[in-house]
Amino acid sequence: MECKGTLKDVTKDWMTGRFRLTFEVDKDVSAEIERLSGKLLALTAKVYRRKRSLDANAYYWSLLTKLSEVIGVSKNRAHNVMLRRYGKLEVIDGSMIYVVVPDNDEGERMALEAETYHIKPTSEVKETQSGRRFRTYVMLRGSSTYDTAEMSALINGLVEECKDLGIETMTPQELERMMALYEQNRRKRVQDG
Repeated sequence: MECKGTLKDVTKDWMTGRFRLTFEVDKDVSAEIERLSGKLLALTAKVYRRKRSLDANAYYWSLLTKLSEVIGVSKNRAHNVMLRRYGKLEVIDGSMIYVVVPDNDEGERMALEAETYHIKPTSEVKETQSGRRFRTYVMLRGSSTYDTAEMSALINGLVEECKDLGIETMTPQELERMMALYEQNRRKRVQDG
């Protein structure tokens, strides 16, 4: 039996020292009760997270994995390259966010391999009095924040790059259906808070 529910009550049997948990579940489990009654069960209770269907995000990562394997780079690097080409800038109160990174191969490598932030280089380079050079980068939004149009642009860019390399992709009709599902899921996430 697998279902969603809420922990409603906890009592302790003071004779045995064991706890009794009472859950309220979201579906009729009466047919399951007889089958499970009196048997030793393996129980797991964890905070509910809505499962996502194979949607645009899953397709993006699946295709990105194939691309990264074909071109011989990490998924993080491939993701950052796609965000640089097809992604959206992070803007707060109408202003972009800028960061400076050492203007050398190591600085660029770290920026491309980053998993928790995404930045895109600009042409602006500053030099300190000691001669160290720093390149200005702009912050990019993570794809998990994208609306349907933004995610569609990101996926379409990735699809074109994959096609150029002979990587099999969805048909335009399949992509359209998937993006409709993505929009449904996005609206549901917004609605659920």
